[in-house]
Amino acid sequence: MADTLLDDTIAQAVAMVIDSVPTSRSTLADMLRSYGVRRVDQIERPQDARPALQARRYDIVVCDSHFQGGAMSGQDLIDDLRQSGLLPLSTVVVMVSTAGDRDQVAGAAEVALDVYLLKPHTSAALRVRLAAARERKLALAEVTTLVEDKRFDEAAATADKQAAARGIAWLQAARIAADLYLRLGRAADAERMLAEVLKNGAIPWARLGLARAQFEAGAVFKARRTLEALIGDVPGYADAYDVMGRVLLEQGEHSGAIAMLRKALALRPTNVPRLVKLGLMAFYFGDPQEAMAMLSAAVRQGVQSKTFDLQGLTLLAALQFDRGDARGLGLSVQSMSRMRQSAMSSPRLRRFEAMLLVLQALLEHRPVDAVNQLNAVLAELHEPHFEFEAATNLLMVLSRLDAHELHLADLAHHIEQVARRFAVSRTTCDLLCATLGSQAALVAVVRSSYEAITHSAQQAIERTLAGEPDAAAAALLTAAEQTLNAKLANLARQTIERHKERIGDAPALLARSDALAERCGNYGTQVKLARVDDARSLPAMSRPEVA
Repeated sequence: MADTLLDDTIAQAVAMVIDSVPTSRSTLADMLRSYGVRRVDQIERPQDARPALQARRYDIVVCDSHFQGGAMSGQDLIDDLRQSGLLPLSTVVVMVSTAGDRDQVAGAAEVALDVYLLKPHTSAALRVRLAAARERKLALAEVTTLVEDKRFDEAAATADKQAAARGIAWLQAARIAADLYLRLGRAADAERMLAEVLKNGAIPWARLGLARAQFEAGAVFKARRTLEALIGDVPGYADAYDVMGRVLLEQGEHSGAIAMLRKALALRPTNVPRLVKLGLMAFYFGDPQEAMAMLSAAVRQGVQSKTFDLQGLTLLAALQFDRGDARGLGLSVQSMSRMRQSAMSSPRLRRFEAMLLVLQALLEHRPVDAVNQLNAVLAELHEPHFEFEAATNLLMVLSRLDAHELHLADLAHHIEQVARRFAVSRTTCDLLCATLGSQAALVAVVRSSYEAITHSAQQAIERTLAGEPDAAAAALLTAAEQTLNAKLANLARQTIERHKERIGDAPALLARSDALAERCGNYGTQVKLARVDDARSLPAMSRPEVA
């Protein structure tokens, strides 16, 4: 019996088979047992996989690509489990499919499988690929441990070395390193790593990673060209449309961004994060009816899932408010309150709940309660943890407050404060304006504030070119301290560092810059159209083999 074991530790492995067909499920379980796996749990419905994976750690997960009578695909399930953190790096994930066309393989690359096996297959075929996958996992054990311990810098460096050594898992190590570099804001290192991978062929996930790295480095047009070529070659790669949507949003092509998200969703129609993304974009720049449809579908399919972005529930509540749907809004408030119970210390969830309670109070004609909730959020406006997302939600509520005939005397002042802090680019300015809808006077306040920020930056650049970098840096720091605008803060920092030899009080200015950075906090757009942290190869880490 010993010579039939898959490897020396297979008897300690725990496996799960997810398949809606009893005979197929039983056959796969028998195959795993024949390799030496002693415990094989069988799951019929995809929704039952989550609690099982929450209850214990599995070394091997074998999943069918299609579930009878269900809208969710195997790819959707694995994607959801990856993003929820329920599939550890050490778990070998096998997808079994009846089709081997280009789109299926592209989808397999998206969810970063370890093995992609085509039906009909033999026990010998699964055995060979499973053994190879487990061998790669063993080779990556050190990286796996570092990632799970959240020692990301060390994990990236270790994976980088393993990729350079060209061992049996070098491609997997390169993918991990590139994704970690992107998450760490080291776009140049990610691009270097992915360029090495692409020397070995036009691997779709590496091309997509390259586009992400180019975008994060500010090379938006180059990223667009990379994505256009990738989509032309692999039209079934849904992640590529996600990233293209983010690029088009950055370039101000809002309708094009929405079109890209529609294409991604057409490929993966039950994918909850994509439903939310399209719903968000439709809310800001498209059709409110489409936004309502997408966000409602996302709530029905996965409001309890960790992959569901609760910003979607917030905007759904705004749409329910606009329709006068008291029952729907009440259900959204209840859902948000339940979500918050699991993270009572989260400022983000606290603000979400407050925004919904303001809308509910307005709809129920309780103006005092609405203003009290609103004032609590306004008090946080200058806190570091008050992000761009919170700013858009605040403007969304303020605009509805005014339209609902609850007029605040200092409404324009509040909107100006938000815009002066968060209008850091044309994209963020457009998003802030879109949040205000058709209220032209309020939109004008945002655009005027953005113009003032841009003017301050331009003046500083002109002073620097005129040989006055010290005056330029001081002016930028003063303006940034008054507004907490990160664009001005970053420009001040760059000016000081670039011209510190010509600035007499550079150390003092740098100290002010450090203190300012802590006050500005996170100013990212938070419209999650394939940002770096959406990369699907972490915690997954291997390119699938196709048999």
